[in-house]
Amino acid sequence: MTLSSAGGKDAANAPLDVSERNLFVLQNMALAPAPQAPEPSSYSTPAYCDDPASASTPVPQVAKPLLHGFSARGLWQAAIQALVLEQERGACFLLVPVFLSIGVLAYFSLAFEPDWTPLLGIIAVLGALAWAARRRYLLHLCLLALLLCLAGLAVSKLETWRMGTRMLGTDITVRLTGRVVTVEDMASGCKRLTIDVLSTERPKLRYQPQRVRTSARKLPADIGPGSEVTGLVRLLPPSGPIRPDSYDTSFASYFGGIGASGFFLSGPELSAAAGPASTGARIGAAIEQARQSIADRIRHSIGGPEGEIAAALIVGVRAGIPEEINEAMRKTGIYHIISISGLHMALVAGTVMGLMRGLFALFPDFASRHPVKKYAALAALFAIVAYLLISGMVVAAVRSFIMLAVMLVALLFDRSALTMRNLAISAIVVILVTPHEVVGPSFQMSFAATAALVGAYAAWSDYRASRLSSGMPPKRSLPGALAHRFAVMMVGLAATSVVAGAATTLYAAWHFQRVAPLSLVANLAVMPIVSIIVMPFAVFASLAMPFGLDGPLLQVMGKGLTVVIVLSERIADMSPIDAVGLISAGSVALATVALVIATMTTTWLRLAALPFAVASLATLGGARAPDVLISEDARLVAVAMGSDRIAANRPRPNAFTIDNWRRALDAETVFRPRQLKDKDIGALLGEITASTDRSGKEEGFACAEKLCLARHPSGALVVQAPDMDTARRACAHASLIVIEDATARNPCRDRRVAVVTRRQLAQKGSAEVLFVTSDPELSGRPAEVRFAIEGSYRPWHDQRRYSREARGLPPYERKASGTKATAVAEEELGNVADKPAGMAEDIGGEAFSEEPAE
Repeated sequence: MTLSSAGGKDAANAPLDVSERNLFVLQNMALAPAPQAPEPSSYSTPAYCDDPASASTPVPQVAKPLLHGFSARGLWQAAIQALVLEQERGACFLLVPVFLSIGVLAYFSLAFEPDWTPLLGIIAVLGALAWAARRRYLLHLCLLALLLCLAGLAVSKLETWRMGTRMLGTDITVRLTGRVVTVEDMASGCKRLTIDVLSTERPKLRYQPQRVRTSARKLPADIGPGSEVTGLVRLLPPSGPIRPDSYDTSFASYFGGIGASGFFLSGPELSAAAGPASTGARIGAAIEQARQSIADRIRHSIGGPEGEIAAALIVGVRAGIPEEINEAMRKTGIYHIISISGLHMALVAGTVMGLMRGLFALFPDFASRHPVKKYAALAALFAIVAYLLISGMVVAAVRSFIMLAVMLVALLFDRSALTMRNLAISAIVVILVTPHEVVGPSFQMSFAATAALVGAYAAWSDYRASRLSSGMPPKRSLPGALAHRFAVMMVGLAATSVVAGAATTLYAAWHFQRVAPLSLVANLAVMPIVSIIVMPFAVFASLAMPFGLDGPLLQVMGKGLTVVIVLSERIADMSPIDAVGLISAGSVALATVALVIATMTTTWLRLAALPFAVASLATLGGARAPDVLISEDARLVAVAMGSDRIAANRPRPNAFTIDNWRRALDAETVFRPRQLKDKDIGALLGEITASTDRSGKEEGFACAEKLCLARHPSGALVVQAPDMDTARRACAHASLIVIEDATARNPCRDRRVAVVTRRQLAQKGSAEVLFVTSDPELSGRPAEVRFAIEGSYRPWHDQRRYSREARGLPPYERKASGTKATAVAEEELGNVADKPAGMAEDIGGEAFSEEPAE
């Protein structure tokens, strides 16, 4: 956080380092009745220079009460003085994105959609009050903070209104004609297409989605980005959260412009019915075709999973990476090397700047007369713009580009690049452009890690400057200098991993219920290879590709990726289980407050972060795990059996869903149901209710005649039934009944039995159940059911009201003709098109270990 003072006729008398925050001092401050603050010169951090006056700078008076006593009055005076100093150093500006984020989080946490009229009215009133109170400084600041919160809420509502994504309400088979936006090669061999819908027929949808994402088993060679295609498609509406407070596919689809997902039952084929594309569509298609050509060239040169990872690093195409490699990298905490993020942007910019500086060094006369550092920074800026375009402009890449572009522009204007002010500017831009990103793990982890790294770098810079002011560093021989540089690099990597990991671990645990226990070891082993071999040669290969000289360079890159894969798999095999279960939201909030205080303060006030950090650790385990989890289609039910075990009612549950539930419940073992074909429902109910054996092979669900029962360790009986008539037979014994029928009603007269139907789940999303007491006789409310969607529908959930299940209608019966072909297609493509595992490919991986712009 220093600004080098070089150049100018007074350079000889200038200090070596000037605190950039000291350049932001507001005059005419009124803090009555607080004591008058001393002159700013007595607060300022000592300037490290050869001037004897600066070397004898006295101890700042804000620290004297801490050094000479802890009286309440002295502490209060010191706090007031420290606050004045923080304000002089620009802390108020650093808090702008914090208050904007509070407003954004408040908007997306509401159980209803706020109206514009009262919102704008409140903003106008607060603005007038803030202007009227401009002479009362503290009141003015408080009103501005509240106004920023409301501004964050307003920009969030504006983005929601601007998106206006049309979401499909129910499953439907339709003949679709559209223009291909992207084509992705899946690891399974299928193709995934993003299509802008032009028309639909048989039936013609009156409220058709504007963009859909579909899968196909194979694709004609002449179909690519920009092609107009047609085919018979099974479209499915976006699903809701897998469980309450978890990732919401519908939310991501709404703000991603995706109105439905699905798979081709026949086709796709080229269509000539579509009209000419717009200029923007043609430009986008050209960029996408270039991406696909580069990705194919990289795969051909390298091959195997290394080729898929190389394509992901250069052009952002990640769909073809084998899932076992993805999982190994997530488990070891190095998935950030695959997601194009701040790390890649920084390495590209650093490589280009290094090349340009080396090129200018060949012409010393020119370099001595011109600001070649600015020229190199400008070249790096153009390089990351090109990298952003060719990488597909995914959200993480756009955010990282903004952060790094601000830093490069700061270099162009002779400002320090790594400052909290630049980070705040980046955060403000991201919040104003895409406020919905604030609620996502990628934004939170990226900016948390970057803030921690900038703060740690500032502290290290101050320490290093103090050492340099005390004397010259010792001279070393060439081997000693090389060894010292290597040791410094490894210590820097370790410090970066520790600082970034400490800042982001809690967010990863909150969003994904997993951590990477050996992430420090993995990053120390992998990052030197990525930084020295993989990414530099990726840049060299990109520059040499137009001349056809990229083959050898890509081969070197592939060898480095081979080492990365081997190391990640070895470390993943040694890594213990990474599931941590649910953590308290209050703990995350307290940790965020501690992080803000620790990174944005420069005085002893950063000690105020300690109570919040301790409170965060103390409340870490405050969240109670649910006893039962229910999917939104009522087909899958999981019961927590204690001792790190859960029981599922289906022999082959959805892998992504059950893995998410397993991590949330901190369970290692999943019990599959026991199929009792020789028993009827009455005999099964009698056996389960009379049984006291809850160990060994008798644990979990027992199923007979499509009725499944499981006993929770508390004694509560959980029943999953296909229809209302079957469920009625369990009313006398069950504490919870889940009915897989949208037309069913509550068949039990006993109010102590909690009943969840498919219609409720279709309307309100997945559910979690907490058993209030182990003895239903002692409570009129033995089970508390909480759904994922509470309150009125927000715009990204409004389509749920139109599904057949939400309206209490039976499933649509397909005609007999073509049933076999349809069933085969659904078997092969259904999981690829609509399963929530798509989030692991699209956002889950990048968000789990997003790397900041360093």
